Amino acid sequence: MSGSKRSLRELLRVPTGGRALDLGAIQPRATPGLPSAEVVGHEPKTWARARVAAIGAELGRQQEMLFASAKVDPGRGRRLLLVLQAMDAGGKDGTIRRVAGTMNPLGLHVRSFGRPTEEERGHHFLWRIRRALPAPGYVGVFNRSHYEDVLVPRVESLVPERTWRARYDEINEFEAELAEGGVTLLKVFLHISYEEQLERLLRRLDDPRKHWKYEPADVDTRARWADYQAAYAEALTRCGTSRSPWFVVPANRKWYRDWAVANLLRETFEGLGLSYPGPTFDVERERRRLVAQRPGQLRPGGAPKLS
Repeated sequence: MSGSKRSLRELLRVPTGGRALDLGAIQPRATPGLPSAEVVGHEPKTWARARVAAIGAELGRQQEMLFASAKVDPGRGRRLLLVLQAMDAGGKDGTIRRVAGTMNPLGLHVRSFGRPTEEERGHHFLWRIRRALPAPGYVGVFNRSHYEDVLVPRVESLVPERTWRARYDEINEFEAELAEGGVTLLKVFLHISYEEQLERLLRRLDDPRKHWKYEPADVDTRARWADYQAAYAEALTRCGTSRSPWFVVPANRKWYRDWAVANLLRETFEGLGLSYPGPTFDVERERRRLVAQRPGQLRPGGAPKLS
């Protein structure tokens, strides 16, 4: 545990403009940014879960301000998009459930991306992503994303190298376009170890209630662990920009993962400087109208009489 007062965005951000990221140097069981033992006590898991609930209330308030601003001025409505990437069993579903789930579901737009459908394969790889973007005022969450198209095709040799390499620049241009259009991206890679993945996959086999989550193909993917780690490292390095950086969250400890992602969301919201929009009507006049209205003034259809 660390007593550092640096923000989680500072601590977990992938450096931009430097050499390639070394995922092997990031410990998946680490807890960067976690307060000291004097603050957390002897049960960091209990403390972290309580903090996620408390942060969730703030996330809900920020989400409401985002939604309210877009409702008042749709043309300038901003959006926040949380992109989650991870190896199989990396914790994307759990993060969405425990962190994004603290916000109002009416203001959330959650989308999961699996293997492209036949229709999607007939279009540019960003086609399905554009169609899934959240509307102004909404918080979007992507479980996997456009980054799958520089991971799976690369490792599984589904397209020529020149094709998937060209996609780095296309992704950067796409995300710059989103930023110009009022979309704030929060891109998070949930980093688990090879050993932790084994334990989680085995638990899926041990629990009949989780058999539906198990994919036999995950074993084949796991055999290419080093290749996928290299693919992730390059994607996080090549597509981390000043306006759209990547963050790596050590995710072996689920309670830390949730706490870290909740804080990243909170800090990202705070950076937007949101506030509740002012009224577009005369508040005092509306107050007088409401107070003055009496049941006898209503017509049978419910409309007030004209005076």
